[in-house]
Amino acid sequence: MVTLCVYGSGRIGGCVANLAASLGIIDSLLIYDINTPFLHAQKLDLLHADRGIPISTDLSLMPECDICLFTAGLPRDPTVETRTALLDSNISVAKDFISHLAGFTGILITVTNPVDCLNNYFQKKTGLPRERVIGFGGELDSARFTCNLHEKGIFEKGIVLGQHGEYQVPVFSHLEANLSPKMRQTIHEELKNASMKVIKGKGATEYGPCWHITRLIKAVAEDTKERQICSCILEGEYGIEGCSLGVPAIIGKDGILSIEEWSLDADEQEGMKTASQYIKTVCRNIV
Repeated sequence: MVTLCVYGSGRIGGCVANLAASLGIIDSLLIYDINTPFLHAQKLDLLHADRGIPISTDLSLMPECDICLFTAGLPRDPTVETRTALLDSNISVAKDFISHLAGFTGILITVTNPVDCLNNYFQKKTGLPRERVIGFGGELDSARFTCNLHEKGIFEKGIVLGQHGEYQVPVFSHLEANLSPKMRQTIHEELKNASMKVIKGKGATEYGPCWHITRLIKAVAEDTKERQICSCILEGEYGIEGCSLGVPAIIGKDGILSIEEWSLDADEQEGMKTASQYIKTVCRNIV
């Protein structure tokens, strides 16, 4: 029996709740949103889907949930240049979220941006083992990298490590195709703006994030032990300590079962170092 809590049941949270229920990944659902009329409407809409699972809005039950998804706060829109710019707005929501987590023994998945900073914040403030605090983003960035490569006639799977943001690290060294430095730079710049193309066109990203978040929930709920790129608290991996960054990890019912350390070229190693320094600098102001 797997119970999922979705804290922040708006566009992303509501979509993920519906997907997880539709795919039979979860057995019961707890949803919450600060907008009470909207919350009750979301619950009713989910009940009308007739998935056959109980749905609660009682936050006192949150510590008993197996998986807790943090999707509350302001999303990125065309006026927000970087995900980090959302930190001041979303940290207060994060603090309120933590106030309901006492006694929680499940897996915490961070989605709200800036995800690496907030994932780091949650682990430090809750004291949860790092294995049970997972940040979303790397699989979505990797999918965008893959799409970019395909558009250029390079039919390989792309992998992105590092920050879920402007300091992301596309792993060119693991591609069979030998790309020129100029092409690498072009792709890297395009990836930084990949989400904004969607945001400017329809107001927000939706289908991509929701699918990959649901896959992460499935890996935990079904103990698939599959590799996913996600933001993990690092303790020496890749020569980095004390911050959360996107790395390849094996995910199962206990959260992060292991972190894989891949060989990276000099540029990629430098990219990981730069990303870690940036995240640490930002996190000093909140932790």
